[in-house]
Amino acid sequence: MIQSIVHIALVVKDYDEAIEFYTNKLNFTLVEDTYQPEQDKRWVVVSPPGSVGTTIILARASKPEQEPFIGNQAGGRVFLFLNTDDFWRDYNDMVSKGIEFVRNPKEQDYGMVAVFKDLYGNLCDLLELNKDHPIAKRMK
Repeated sequence: MIQSIVHIALVVKDYDEAIEFYTNKLNFTLVEDTYQPEQDKRWVVVSPPGSVGTTIILARASKPEQEPFIGNQAGGRVFLFLNTDDFWRDYNDMVSKGIEFVRNPKEQDYGMVAVFKDLYGNLCDLLELNKDHPIAKRMK
């Protein structure tokens, strides 16, 4: 059996500001931006550079009960774990673009990590997994 997670949804306030953040600040690729007239919504998909794995659906809050989840996607826990092949390159680039880091870079048993906020306040890890980490081995 082969299964995979194709997309995860991230509740956002505005499509265009979310696209701008993910593409210009985090260097993600805009994979798709399609208007769906039957629902008056857009299907917006972004992906980290070079990634062939899971993508993020930028899903605008369309009901009042969805709005409290903007910036609180994971209830205050880290929501997104963005692995990179060069931690310091990406960390320095993100700092230069005004990304707010709430935990400084730290060497851990599993690799290098720092925690940043997205445009709405969701917490995200920037990390570079050690080569011997089980997930890093799977990504080869």
